[in-house]
Amino acid sequence: MPQKSKRLKKIIRYTLVALVVLLIAFRVYLPTLVKNYVNKVLADIPGYYGQVDDIDISLFRGAYVIKGMYLNKVDASSEIPFLKFPNSDISIEWKSLFKGKIVSEIIMDSPEIIYVFEDQQGESDNVPEADDWTDALTDLVPIDINHFEIHQGKLAFVQLSADPNIDLNISQLELTADNLRNVKSRDLTLPSTIVASGKSIGNGDLKLEGNINLIKEVPDMDIAVSLENIDVTALNDATQHYASIDFKEGNLGFFSEIAIADGHLKGYMKPLLADAVLIDKEDGFLSVLWEGFVGFFKFVLKNQKTNTVATKIPIEGDLNDVDTAVWPTILSIFENAWIEAFKGIVDNDIQFKDAIKKDKG
Repeated sequence: MPQKSKRLKKIIRYTLVALVVLLIAFRVYLPTLVKNYVNKVLADIPGYYGQVDDIDISLFRGAYVIKGMYLNKVDASSEIPFLKFPNSDISIEWKSLFKGKIVSEIIMDSPEIIYVFEDQQGESDNVPEADDWTDALTDLVPIDINHFEIHQGKLAFVQLSADPNIDLNISQLELTADNLRNVKSRDLTLPSTIVASGKSIGNGDLKLEGNINLIKEVPDMDIAVSLENIDVTALNDATQHYASIDFKEGNLGFFSEIAIADGHLKGYMKPLLADAVLIDKEDGFLSVLWEGFVGFFKFVLKNQKTNTVATKIPIEGDLNDVDTAVWPTILSIFENAWIEAFKGIVDNDIQFKDAIKKDKG
């Protein structure tokens, strides 16, 4: 009997040791396993290729960190990655567990999205769908995302075929979006908050704030965006390429409010050009034409005691049927006045209730 007891204890001891060894081996191999899975997901995105450099696992936090991830088009003419995410921390949002919800949070450091014009062009039959890569990246997160942060991000539009190259960008992007899965504030129509700030080309100041509801198939939202104090001379590469216009000085701002309710969009876009002076050109017909346009509207607005050229463009459409909403949106631009007297701020005249369709019967 004692002999059997010793043998049983030995079996249990060896079994426990084997389990510990297996768990340690699994933990050691787990980052490689996850890395291979992530790389496979990226490799399977139609029209794109990408990979990650490394994966860190933190079982205590219920988290994993994706390091050195990039994604680009297969037939891209440049080597500039379309997406570049140096460090993405994906973890369980522990505070939501106390509300009975298992959701995740993502914190991204220095992410970049760079749209290279030449890379994104191609035959219509061979253009990858945006849903392909967005869905794939979402699949990398095992549970629903409730909190999202970006620190020191960058968004850019680049055209390499222009001479000189065009690079329009937003840098130092800080963004926070909270309660995306509506873990709290369930009684609110727009339960999720979003706030962002950044710096644009020409040292402009970007601000975005609003509320959204991402749970719906077509998200509801009430968003205000302002981009102020852009040194317009920083845009000369783009204005020269597209309109043969060079600015000597001036200040540009952009203001917009957008509301979406049940797929119905209503809002406006309002660019503002103040104290603009063009560089004189002997044979620039478009510059002469633009100079006359600016001069005329400055005269009109000077009678209103202001020195700005401005356009306020109303936007309205049905996002449930995008194909038929495009032309009404374009026509609404021409049906409304191109120039209106306004202040250089967000007007605060678009609210979520404005996007709610009223029964016309």
